[in-house]
Amino acid sequence: MLADGPRAPSRSAVACRLGGGVAFSVVAALLMLAFVVPGGIPVQALIARLALTTFWLKVALPLSITIAAVCVASRLSQPGVRVGRAWHALLAPFVVVWLVALATLLAASADSRSALILGHTWRTCSLNIALLSIPALFTLLRAMRRLAPTRPALAGAATGLLAGAIGALTYCLRCPEMEAPFWATWYLLGMAAPTLAGALLGRRLMRW
Repeated sequence: MLADGPRAPSRSAVACRLGGGVAFSVVAALLMLAFVVPGGIPVQALIARLALTTFWLKVALPLSITIAAVCVASRLSQPGVRVGRAWHALLAPFVVVWLVALATLLAASADSRSALILGHTWRTCSLNIALLSIPALFTLLRAMRRLAPTRPALAGAATGLLAGAIGALTYCLRCPEMEAPFWATWYLLGMAAPTLAGALLGRRLMRW
């Protein structure tokens, strides 16, 4: 019975289920951004921002977290597979953006520091990122549940962070803010909400 019982998912199964979940999540977040978030996608403003280096640096933050979170989640979905250096890759974008934000604040005058952190959209940024991550959170939790995570809370947190990163990556198309202190505060706060939700839900949904 043990020999014929369920086996750990293969790498192809992990890639198929997680990859399909990520693709669906990105499409769902784009549709929500276009039709649910007030203001939608400002096409003309977005085209102008494409020429700015700071726009691509902003995109690099959630994109790098997305890639690293996929790697961490895929390893947590397989019994006996160590996460290893993938933790370093996941931590690196946070460290970099915090260091850049700190350097920016130290170089700025005392009067302008609050404006660098708050920007113009601090009231809605984190909420919109959390909102855009909702479809990704439930899609990816469902995909992870069909695999074999042995640490449900940790796997759920990694899944939630992945969902939050997808939400933040999508929101870059809408966000007018171009300062690192803003991203280091409100983008990461927006990603923290689905991360916490994923950890709480993962404890129940991924329990064997």
